[in-house]
Amino acid sequence: MTKLAVCPGSFDPVTLGHLDVFRAASAIFDAVRVVVVANPDKGPGLFPLDERADLVRRALAESGEDHIAVDVLEGGLLVDYCTAHGAVALVKGVRGARDVDYELPMAAVNRELSGIETVFLPPRPEHALVSSSLVRQLVGLGGDASAYVPAAVLTRLRR
Repeated sequence: MTKLAVCPGSFDPVTLGHLDVFRAASAIFDAVRVVVVANPDKGPGLFPLDERADLVRRALAESGEDHIAVDVLEGGLLVDYCTAHGAVALVKGVRGARDVDYELPMAAVNRELSGIETVFLPPRPEHALVSSSLVRQLVGLGGDASAYVPAAVLTRLRR
């Protein structure tokens, strides 16, 4: 049986830190699926969900990780998606204690609702402080985000 892990997130936009987590997950699990979700706490977002998913696909192809699938979840519970697709784990990237504090309650509820486990993986140290919101702010103020995002994302952000 294939052990599928789901890497959920808003990925608005996907960063090099996200790619680190996807790579690490693909080294542990038989199959990985990145699932782009809407986060109501973050508002409508810079890019629509479908465009975010396309940027993730392009970033994965650029990095040679095009064996990782990408999907969009427009509504409903993530654990229901995981159950429907036979996922055995959720993989969440964490940059530090604040991320862990935010993710732990969700991990506990997801386990209680569906039995699915959550695995926390850090990005490489050089990407550990990068967030999508930081990238959006940097680009919005005219800064260069090339050290933080894949080339396809940088091209799109510059438009």
